[in-house]
Amino acid sequence: MNGRDLVRSWWSVGVAGAARGPRTVRAAWRRRGADATGPGPRVRARVPGAVRKVVPGPGGGVIRFARSELRVLVAVNGAVFWGWDGAGPEPSYALAGACPEPDPRAELEPDTDGGWRVVAERVTVAVSRHGALEVLTPGGVTLRRDLPPRWWEAEDGGPARWMQRSEVPADARFFGPGGPVEGPRPRDGAHRMGNGVTGTGSAAPVTMPVQLVVADAGTHLLFVDNPWDGTLTLREGAEGAGSGHDRVGTSELRMEGGPVRGWVMAGTPARVLLTWASLAGAPALPPAWAFGHHHVREGAGGEDEVRRVVAGHLERGLPLDAVHLGDGHLDGGRAFTVDQDRFPKLPVLADELRREGVRLVSVVPAAVRAEDRRGEGVFPDLPDARVRYAGQAARGFAGVWHTVDGSVPFGRVDALCLGRAAHEGLRDEVPADERPLVLSPSGWPGSQRYGGVWSGEGAVGWPGLRASLARVVGLGLCGVPFSGPDVVGGGRDGGCELYVRRLQLAAYLPLLRTGAVGPADGGPWEHGAAVLGHARVALGERRRLLPYFVTLAHLARRTGAPMVRPVWWPAPEERELRDCEDAFLLGDALLVAPVLEPGAVRREVRLPRGRWYDTATGRAYEGPAKVLVDAPLERIPVFARAGAVLPVRAEDGGTELEVWAPAPGRSGGGLVVPESGDDGDGPEAERYSVTRSGPRVVVRRETEDGAQEPSRPVRVRGLDGTGAQM
Repeated sequence: MNGRDLVRSWWSVGVAGAARGPRTVRAAWRRRGADATGPGPRVRARVPGAVRKVVPGPGGGVIRFARSELRVLVAVNGAVFWGWDGAGPEPSYALAGACPEPDPRAELEPDTDGGWRVVAERVTVAVSRHGALEVLTPGGVTLRRDLPPRWWEAEDGGPARWMQRSEVPADARFFGPGGPVEGPRPRDGAHRMGNGVTGTGSAAPVTMPVQLVVADAGTHLLFVDNPWDGTLTLREGAEGAGSGHDRVGTSELRMEGGPVRGWVMAGTPARVLLTWASLAGAPALPPAWAFGHHHVREGAGGEDEVRRVVAGHLERGLPLDAVHLGDGHLDGGRAFTVDQDRFPKLPVLADELRREGVRLVSVVPAAVRAEDRRGEGVFPDLPDARVRYAGQAARGFAGVWHTVDGSVPFGRVDALCLGRAAHEGLRDEVPADERPLVLSPSGWPGSQRYGGVWSGEGAVGWPGLRASLARVVGLGLCGVPFSGPDVVGGGRDGGCELYVRRLQLAAYLPLLRTGAVGPADGGPWEHGAAVLGHARVALGERRRLLPYFVTLAHLARRTGAPMVRPVWWPAPEERELRDCEDAFLLGDALLVAPVLEPGAVRREVRLPRGRWYDTATGRAYEGPAKVLVDAPLERIPVFARAGAVLPVRAEDGGTELEVWAPAPGRSGGGLVVPESGDDGDGPEAERYSVTRSGPRVVVRRETEDGAQEPSRPVRVRGLDGTGAQM
């Protein structure tokens, strides 16, 4: 297998997604070929068979069965690789570099009943004599058990479809795969593992072959390194009344071809995502302005229309940081072009807006339309690492956002390569003290190395609001921290209330993009004074939290931890929190409870362990608990963890520390990473500690030279319900 084989996902045959055995597979194959010139090729099933020979090696080795072979490797970072039929970890577009070195202390050794095992510091891998692979904790508790795979191979030598069934503990819950699912916990049933191109040309939901599993025994992540189309069928387990009555959870993966290989990493959620980031690469660090308010302008107006939209926001007190130009600014819809009649001085316009603090971002269709081919879309050789964007920065653009035309085949690996071409091309052109912004609607593990994901408008109505939150949480658990939906509104799917609730949710998500709410392609003011007032509050709070978003982005790059996290993130052992899908953590300091139902002015919120403050009222609540709080149309409930330190934007434009008082006798703290402006890992994190003695709260900056007074202004909240300046 070579690298080219990895980008063949759009050539998959797409059959037998629900096959349950050789006879069913043959019948499905015949039905698919009924309209062809003759009967389809015969297929035969294959399983590994029994162990015949073992070849130990560093970190594991190769186990040869009667009809296949399995390579097992435990890397120095604790990740476990497995690959069948000679599949190795390389080549892979998902890996950020070379495969990590094997753990020299881990090696294959005989196990019971003719099996073999590899014992490492963080996991034990056991392989039965017939090819079942089990991942266990160091204490011997099973995290997952993958049964031997089964292949269906065409006698004419075509691609082999395959399936693998896995089992997890009865109490385990599945999270991911970051695609168009109803919640961060995908429901029981079948889920397509494909590129998700919708055919509308607007958005292609990301579906990552990454699965996070949370159980009492521990958390683990599975990545199946195969970009072909397939189907994932899940069924969560259930605990019985006594020993032996549990029903294990199951996961069945059916792929239309490609290698049978993957990675497993186990530990705490933070440890798992750190290991995953070391494999797939650290997320790109967006520029600081990317965490502000973006407005998408799809209309056909020219430069004056763009000026009008920007002025409309600024005159009404609505913060605006970027304008995204859609297909309307392109010459005939062709990528990398500009309509010179409507945008004759685009670089001049870009400089003018930059002085107002607003950047321009250009749409780039994935397929390049060739004039001599009557508009037919063609692709550059995306897997070629030499392919780069050129000229976008010279036109005045600070970033690009990709769209996918559903009429042409486009694979998930293509999206990764497209993001790489854009990121590296822009990085070579923008000034050294700036960073480019790249947004894509589709992707593959590793896409986070080059940019983020915009998920479009998604489903309409209130179900779409809930789904947009689920997608952001799911993508974060798959290693993509920078994502968000488009906030659009109007009478088409719910009117003003839904638009306001969308905007309030998006104000606490990493990417905030708004679209037109009226035919003039302007802003929230086009939908009435009430909407304008609510939008001003939401966008103002987003502007205030910009330093906190920048800090979370730096930490995501360094640790792999998502910016938006499920509420169980710090305590996955608390089962009640695993079922909470209507709230999320923004970093470790804020809990956000959006309003997801029409007409709601109060809502129930499940709080994790510890003290939490309602940021609007200052009232303290002790968790774990369910609390009923007000949620008027003006705001959504947001809670701050006691002892948290949040960097926020002060009234003078600088950064101050908002400190939420610890409970009496408790302490707290937090990290602050100031914006740097270079393309590296950024400056050193500032570490703060918070202690409370009676009514007095003491904040210190911890340095190598000892504790010091903070050099930034500090505002303590939670003592009297309003806040006191220090």
